[in-house]
Amino acid sequence: MIEINNDNNIINVDLEDKMKDAYLDYSMSVIVSRALPDVRDGLKPVHRRILYGMDGLGLDPSKPTRKSARVVGEVMGKYHPHGDSAIYDALVRLAQDFSTRYPLAQGQGNFGSIDGDDPAAMRYTEVKMSKIAKEMLRDINKDTVDFMPNFDEEEKEPIVLPSRFPNLLVNGSNGIAVGMATNMAPHNLNEAIDASIAYMKNPEINIQELNKIIKGPDFPTGAKILGKSGIKEAYETGRGKVKLRGIAEIEPFKKNRERIIVSEIPYQVNKARLIEKIADLVKDKRIDGISDIRDESDRKGMRIVIEIKRDANANIVLNNLYKYTQLETTFGIINLALVDGVPKILNLKELIKYYIDHQKDVVIRRTEFDLARANARKHIVEGLIIAIDNIDEIIKIIRSSYDDEQIKGIFLERFGLTDLQSQAILDMRLKRLSGLEIEKLNAENKELEETISYLRSILDSEEKLIELIEDELNEIKEKYGDKRRTKIVADEGEIDIEELIEKEDILITLTNDGYIKRLPVDTYKVQNRGGKGISAANTKEDDFIKRIMTTNTHEDLLFFTSFGRVYSLKGYQIPEGSRTSRGQAIINILSLNTGEKITEIMSLSELNEDDQIVLQTKNGKIKKTDAINFTSIQRNGIIAIGLEEDDKLISARHIEKEEELIISTKDGMTIQFNTEDVRSMGRQARGVRAIKLSDNDEVVAMNIRGDETYLLVVTENGFGKKTSFSNFNNQNRGGKGIRCHKVTEKTGCVVDTLPVDLDDDVLMVSLNGDMIRIKAKDISTTGRNTMGVTLKNLKDETDKIVSVAKYDGTIEVEAEEENV
Repeated sequence: MIEINNDNNIINVDLEDKMKDAYLDYSMSVIVSRALPDVRDGLKPVHRRILYGMDGLGLDPSKPTRKSARVVGEVMGKYHPHGDSAIYDALVRLAQDFSTRYPLAQGQGNFGSIDGDDPAAMRYTEVKMSKIAKEMLRDINKDTVDFMPNFDEEEKEPIVLPSRFPNLLVNGSNGIAVGMATNMAPHNLNEAIDASIAYMKNPEINIQELNKIIKGPDFPTGAKILGKSGIKEAYETGRGKVKLRGIAEIEPFKKNRERIIVSEIPYQVNKARLIEKIADLVKDKRIDGISDIRDESDRKGMRIVIEIKRDANANIVLNNLYKYTQLETTFGIINLALVDGVPKILNLKELIKYYIDHQKDVVIRRTEFDLARANARKHIVEGLIIAIDNIDEIIKIIRSSYDDEQIKGIFLERFGLTDLQSQAILDMRLKRLSGLEIEKLNAENKELEETISYLRSILDSEEKLIELIEDELNEIKEKYGDKRRTKIVADEGEIDIEELIEKEDILITLTNDGYIKRLPVDTYKVQNRGGKGISAANTKEDDFIKRIMTTNTHEDLLFFTSFGRVYSLKGYQIPEGSRTSRGQAIINILSLNTGEKITEIMSLSELNEDDQIVLQTKNGKIKKTDAINFTSIQRNGIIAIGLEEDDKLISARHIEKEEELIISTKDGMTIQFNTEDVRSMGRQARGVRAIKLSDNDEVVAMNIRGDETYLLVVTENGFGKKTSFSNFNNQNRGGKGIRCHKVTEKTGCVVDTLPVDLDDDVLMVSLNGDMIRIKAKDISTTGRNTMGVTLKNLKDETDKIVSVAKYDGTIEVEAEEENV
């Protein structure tokens, strides 16, 4: 193949290479300039040009509609030279409420129907922007986005629109490019905005948490989605399939007959063709039992009536309709969009991230624009104030000078006025020389100072920037948000295991060697003080139960480890065992490191934004960190606290407000101070000193002092007591504390302390695996520096109390007088 170059020289060109280059140029043109949406505003070039063209024509929602042909001509002549039919088809889709979840155009006339009727010709229909479409263009004249030359370089058009709401998520998109396609589902505006705000507040939020906010696609035609697996896959990978089913109900009909009423059909299903398909299936006898079918839809809504024969089963007929017709379809999600001009498959978090990044850029550029304009105006106002303050001299200079340049020179020399200020003074009317005018200028100058200060604060603070975007998103949500149309229901073939697990109170035991199990909490009945208890587990000879807690099967549990890490499980994910079984090794359930042991288990149902977690180490270090840091935990866990080489984490507590902490040591010392004395730190920080320890002493317990009246102290040899909290006062963090128990060889070291009330039940576990449950009211009340009384008779000298927990008594139990 030969080709003539720019110098009119004939050159030889390989035909295969030439075809490859030409096809690549064509494909990239289709991908970038026609078929795929931009991740920032969710629009293809044709839709963006239509909206910008309508804005240029002044087709605001408050103004009358104009001929669609006028809009098409404007867009084709200035921005999109690809044919009027392509532009009109795109315009029609923007106005169809059954095609677009939140229409960006408001049409008047025949814009087609869900039955597949074609719209009227563009010369007959009229159109203008919808109210929400104005939010796509808001602030576009404030240098918020970049512009580029149009095809003939005579006009300018925006590269992207400001898009003040997440349009790509809200309205979705579909298009076929060369070698790739996009098919993005629409979503509910309220959910999309809430998810965007949640991401701004916590960029570390994971997809599962976002999925709790955005339940799934929300199609303009309603219907229902069967199952969540397709939604989850699409949100995590960018690709997935969701099964859509129309809304149909069976209702009684005359003479003991039934009929099926279809009120909603799946997205992008043609109603007329659906009815035609049903009729064909009846005619071909592939579906039996239908005597009549008719369309009773009107302006109030859709209503397809399918009458069932007297001897037919309506449920069987409906199931066959789902099976053989588009009353049940599959929507294949492909989240493909342009990111910096490059096609990319995006998961849910990435879609939100790129949108928020765009919004930050838009608001920053708008703020800079407003700041520059405010500074310019303030500059002029300051000049006018100087002129009015020196009005006699100003007039004299003007009257004695021959031209403006001479006047400006004198103004600069005499008053330091700039060229702009001088020109403003020369343009000022005589009526503005009154005393009232100076008051207005001073007021305006003060207002400008406040505006400039506010705008600068936005540019200087990421937090204020996020708050501003959040406020503006919530404003749009308030104006245009609506309820979900598409319901999400369980698929017959998809079972949510959590829904099958009965929510019940359970008791969890964890041994020192890491064996864990759950069992019903009422396995253990109340016993009198001094009882021997019943066996809680058959442990190995050198193993013992070290942690017990009550929770429920649906609770989220956090597992804090000796290495300062934290893992997460649901209550039902812990294997159930019998009363005497050892349980299952926790290492088979959680991805623990070698030598890592569970030191604390915490139940968390819901975390508020301001909640925090307090962490205590053996060597007396304490740390307070935001609880939200522990809501997104992967299988391999995350760091909860940084530890020194010889230290370990011994306790963690969830707090909703400032609390009083009680920290106790094995030598019987305790210190009380407010969590306000501990500053909030990041997850990996090591913390600060909580208590000054004596040699060989270590912290054994950290508790929150709530409304309880007493502090229960239990020692390893089974001794214990209650001491009134009136004996404990707040001290400075980091001190030695005061004595809470008289530790002797007879009592042994302190094992644990707990705040209790008289109606609390206390669970105690020994080294040999025996457990006893006693009432707090049966435990003696004594002073701080006392030994207490025997709470549990140990079997021999080798047995020790190793764990103590409190049960709140929400389950009715029957007290037994005899020892079991």
